[in-house]
Order: sequence, then C-alpha cells, then structure tokens
Amino acid sequence: MSFGYGGGPAPDWEQLASQAEAARKRKRAILLIVSAVVATLVVAGVVAAAVVTSGDGSPSADDSSLPSPQKLDDKDADPTFSDVKPPPDPMDFISTAKNDKAPLSVGSLFPDKKADIAGRGYTRGATSTSKDCAKAGQEGLGPVLKKNGCDTVYRVTYTRSGVAVTIGVAVFDDATKAGAAAKQAKGNITPLSGSGVPQFCRGTACRLTGNSLGRYAYFTIAGYTNGKSVVVGETKSKTAVKDAGELVNERLMDRGRTQASAAAEAEDQ
Repeated sequence: MSFGYGGGPAPDWEQLASQAEAARKRKRAILLIVSAVVATLVVAGVVAAAVVTSGDGSPSADDSSLPSPQKLDDKDADPTFSDVKPPPDPMDFISTAKNDKAPLSVGSLFPDKKADIAGRGYTRGATSTSKDCAKAGQEGLGPVLKKNGCDTVYRVTYTRSGVAVTIGVAVFDDATKAGAAAKQAKGNITPLSGSGVPQFCRGTACRLTGNSLGRYAYFTIAGYTNGKSVVVGETKSKTAVKDAGELVNERLMDRGRTQASAAAEAEDQ
C-alpha cells in the first residue's frame, strides 16, 4: 500500500482518471441533447413564422412560403422632397418694381364701392391718382415721399357712421425705399373729400397711421365729417384707421398672391 503526502493512503490515480473521463462523456452527451432541443425549437419557430406569414392565409411549412429578405438602399430609407418646388412667394412680386408687373391703379387697388371689414361696412367716396407725390402729403410728408423716390400716390376715402378715412398708397421702386419713407414719415396724407364726402380733418384733430408692405408705403387719416375733433379715448376714428390699414394690407397681398399664382401656372405649362 502506498501513502500520500499527509501520511494516509495514496489516491488511486487510475480510478480518478476513469471517473473524470466518464464525467466528461456525460457532460458531452448532455450538451448534445440540449443543442438538439434548441435546434428543434428554432426550426419550429421558423415554420410557425412561415405559417403566419403565408400569403394565402393557409398553414404551410414549405420553405418556399417564407418571404425573401430584401435590403433597402439608403436612398429608399427616408423619403425626400427635393424635387418638389415650393410655390412662389407673393412678397417677391410686390417688393420690387421689376417683379410687380400687374396693372396698377386706384381702381385695381380699391375696386369695390362697398368694403366689409370685420363685419363693419364702409362706403367708398372719392379717389385720386397723384404723380406729384409731394402734393399728396401735408405738413412734411410730401418731401419725405419725394426724397425716397415716390412714383405715384393713390388715394381713396371710405365713410362709416359719420367718420371718414382716407388711405394713401405711395409706390416706390423697392421695399427698402418704401420702408424708409414709412419710418421717416411726418405730417399726414392729404384727406380726400368729394363724391358725397364733405371736407374733414381741416383744422381739426384727426387720427393718423403709417406703415409699409413690400414696395408700398401706406398712410391713413380719419376724422369726423361734422368737423368735430378727435379726442383721446374715442374709438370711432381708431376703428376706422385700423380697418383701413387691414383693407390696404389685404389688397396688396391679394396683388402679390394673384401674380404668384399666375407665375406658378406658367411654370406648369
């Protein structure tokens, strides 16, 4: 009998080796069984997917029923709209004389005898076209218009409930000049009477506004037709100049939209 290092019997190395080999064999057998089970489950899953995705709705385990994988190109992954041309911008047509080619007159700007603004009805009175812009302004506005290169001033007067409001639209070569004229403006547009509208805003306090849109600067003056002065806190003249501003702004935008639409149709032909 042999003894180990601790004084006891020495291990039986051959028996231990046999036991280790037997354990390795059992482990390999277990792994083979597990692998076979996993493979069976995977195949079963593929077949089930084929049955679910069968085109005619009937169960089928035939590999031919499986959809063929397809790879999308990068260019197909996200739709692009680079070929879609945006519509023309109406402001492009009313910002420069070069693009603003539609017929222009006081009649084309204010064609209607009646104007309805926010549910309030106005009646058109006299109209005027002045090539001498300086004469269309008072108390300093005329020289400002002339200095910035004003070409023409179109004026129209509307009345409602004892209040008259004159709109003056000054035309320039471009938006820069129109904006400068509106910014530098002082004085007022000359009130326009006639065609059933008595003189107003003559030696009495009236309400004034000034603004610009594109190559157009526009000004309003509103007061009472009975000669009464506008006072702080009253609302009739305030409403009149507000409505007049909205009217001219919309008429100018309509002008731009009409030309933009015509340009778009011409491109499509």
